[in-house]
Amino acid sequence: MTPLVLGGSERRRSMSAEENKALARRWAEDIMNQRNLDVVDEIYASDFVAHDPTMPEDVRGVEGRREFYGMYQSAFPDAEITIEDQVAEGDKVVTRWTGRGTHQGELMGVPPSGNRVEVAGITISRIEGGKVVEEWDSYDALGMMRAIGAVPEQQ
Repeated sequence: MTPLVLGGSERRRSMSAEENKALARRWAEDIMNQRNLDVVDEIYASDFVAHDPTMPEDVRGVEGRREFYGMYQSAFPDAEITIEDQVAEGDKVVTRWTGRGTHQGELMGVPPSGNRVEVAGITISRIEGGKVVEEWDSYDALGMMRAIGAVPEQQ
């Protein structure tokens, strides 16, 4: 039986490291690889916040997360995310991943290039009450933008 932890006026379920890792993997496996945006509601808390280097502002809420993933699914309809490693401690999970796909749709104003892209990244997920409440993404955004032709290669 999973213990309940009382904190403030909120009652939170304490999850095991393995449960947290499974939840943190779902964005890759269910949303991106299976193209199931409905899963966003199951994974993310209503007050979710994402810190992403490619976005001018933090991505907020379930709908913001759905729009973010939808943008990448439109730009890379054949996208596939491979989970390379995961480490969990307390309420955080670190996931090292590789994303691959073909740039077939507009991405942040960049028209489709038809180029194949491979991007390595790390996502840190903070989990509370069985939902992801915050994430920090770090990935090779410059390499991705170069691969789709948005940024010229250095001479």
